[in-house]
Amino acid sequence: MDFTEITKEIKKLSLSQRLSLAQDIWDSIALENNLIPLPEWQKNELNKRYIQYQQDKLELHDWLKIHNELREKYK
Repeated sequence: MDFTEITKEIKKLSLSQRLSLAQDIWDSIALENNLIPLPEWQKNELNKRYIQYQQDKLELHDWLKIHNELREKYK
């Protein structure tokens, strides 16, 4: 079955079935996320930040506080 046929079949599903299918697809991707290549620049940046974290050179922010500030800003 080609992609066009799959898309047509998906459109026949109910909303709850499509949501369930989307969740299944994301779950299958998550199981294989280690197969997704990470670019060298991204590896370098992550290593740099991890070293800064270990040396207490990063300013960390409370996630909940940032979340609330963004919610207020974009009401």
